[in-house]
Formats: sequence, structure tokens, C-alpha cells
Amino acid sequence: MLDVMQDELTQAGLDVTIFGINAVGYESGNEAVCEGRDIGWLQDVAEQEVWMTWAISFRDLVIVDQDNVVVAIYNLSTHNLNEPVNYDEAFGLFEAAAQPSN
Repeated sequence: MLDVMQDELTQAGLDVTIFGINAVGYESGNEAVCEGRDIGWLQDVAEQEVWMTWAISFRDLVIVDQDNVVVAIYNLSTHNLNEPVNYDEAFGLFEAAAQPSN
């Protein structure tokens, strides 16, 4: 579903890139996660601890602005993107984050 959203954001002319960040300690599943997907996948490392820094959980969609400041965390377990209202809400979060700050 995020592949589709990435395509729609690009078609809308928004400078947004969606990618996943795997938690430290779960590296063994990286190959399977990437198979057949277009979205980039990064591996968090102990030296960076992105998951801890952002205080995120499994299936959190973290949206950052142009300065890489977290502006929203949207959990995809709670908000299934197959439901149009959730899809539209997540899309709107990306739209808002992509707008130039004043």
C-alpha cells in the first residue's frame, strides 16, 4: 500500500520519499522484507538508534519535514491503510510535511 502512496505523492508533485527502517536486532529478515517491493529499506544500527531516538514502535509510520524533524507518527497496525479514511489521513500527513516551512 505504501508503494501506491509513494506513486501518488510523486504524481502530485510532492517531494516525498517513503522508506522503511528496520530495528536493531532484526537484520535477519531484511532480504525477505525487500523482496518484490519498490520502497527503500534501511537498517538501524546501535550507533544511530533511530528507533530509540524517535521513540517508535513496530509498524509506526514516521513523517519528517524538510529538516528531518519528526512531525507525525502514525501507527499502521492501528490505522490500516486499506481503509480509505486512514489512507487519506496518512496521505494528508505527507502532504502537510512536504509543504515549505515559513
